[in-house]
Amino acid sequence: MALVGLVRVSTDKQNVDRQHDALDPICVKVFEEKVSGKLAVDERPGLSAALDYLREGDMLTVQEVDRLGRDTLTGLMTLADLFERNVAVKVLEGVGAGEHTEMNLLLELALVLASERRRDIVRKTKDGLDAARARGRVGGRRPVMTEALTIQAVALKQQGFTLRQIQPHLRITEGKNKGKNPSIGAISQALREHEGACEGVG
Repeated sequence: MALVGLVRVSTDKQNVDRQHDALDPICVKVFEEKVSGKLAVDERPGLSAALDYLREGDMLTVQEVDRLGRDTLTGLMTLADLFERNVAVKVLEGVGAGEHTEMNLLLELALVLASERRRDIVRKTKDGLDAARARGRVGGRRPVMTEALTIQAVALKQQGFTLRQIQPHLRITEGKNKGKNPSIGAISQALREHEGACEGVG
């Protein structure tokens, strides 16, 4: 049995040393990726490479369950695939810590909590926008940055994305610029207005 590690952070600016310190001494190989944990498996190079490398009887090792992903369904599908291949999962810390050879309530709970933390960012963002509207602070933002785009931008910023990293993820859905990315200036202005609105949310 070989322990194979997976290290994941959302952006290039986030530090991976803590995860490597935990995994490198016990794993024969450690795969690393710097992408959002909500992406599908085929959009995650580190996880995809680890899955290709793992063999029957091996054990995929992560520091915490949310390194596998922050989307509950994707996480459950990944685990189901691993267990079907007779590959175990080892979680070193947090909810779900331990060695697992089959799906169980503790793993499911850990994945749900990871996904809920991400959704909580979106909820708080919407509360801030609602508070801004209630106080009449709805002007000033460029029309391309709709409420939905602002929520998405704030969620990405909370994960550590820079403005330039956020921009490609946003698509204008209407008007003459439909299908294009909002400008850096429009994104920045929307984020500033959101931060100002959130100051008044208790």
